[in-house]
Amino acid sequence: MESVLLIIAIVSVSLGTFFSGVGVLGYFRFPDVYTRLHTTGKIGVFGVVFLLVAAAVKGDAAWGYALVLIFFLLASGPATAHAMASAAHRIGLKRKHVLRDDLADFERKSSNNGSAPPEAERLSALHDRNRA
Repeated sequence: MESVLLIIAIVSVSLGTFFSGVGVLGYFRFPDVYTRLHTTGKIGVFGVVFLLVAAAVKGDAAWGYALVLIFFLLASGPATAHAMASAAHRIGLKRKHVLRDDLADFERKSSNNGSAPPEAERLSALHDRNRA
C-alpha cells in the first residue's frame, strides 16, 4: 500500500510541476493581460491542486486540510481571474489580435441608449477633472 501511495505522490508532483511550469511559460509567452490571466487562472490552479494531492497522500492526516484548500482554490480561482480581467477591460487595457469583443459591443450599445458612459471614459473624465 505504501508503494501505491508513493507512486500517486510522485505522479501528482510531476503533474503539478508540469502544470505550474506551463502556467509560468504561458504568462511570459502570451501577449496581453487577458490571455495571461487565462493561463495563470486555469493552469496554475491545477498545478497547485496536484501538488496538494501529493502533499495529502504523503502527509499523515493532511487530507482534511488539502480538501478544504482544493475546494477554495477551485471556487475562487476562476472568479478572481474573471474579476481581474473585468477590471482590466474597464480601465481600457486593449487586447491583442481581437476577433470579437462582446463586452465592448454591449457597452457601446448601452451608451448609445443614453445610459452612463463606459467605466474607462468615466475614469478618464475624473482623472482630467482632478488634474485641473
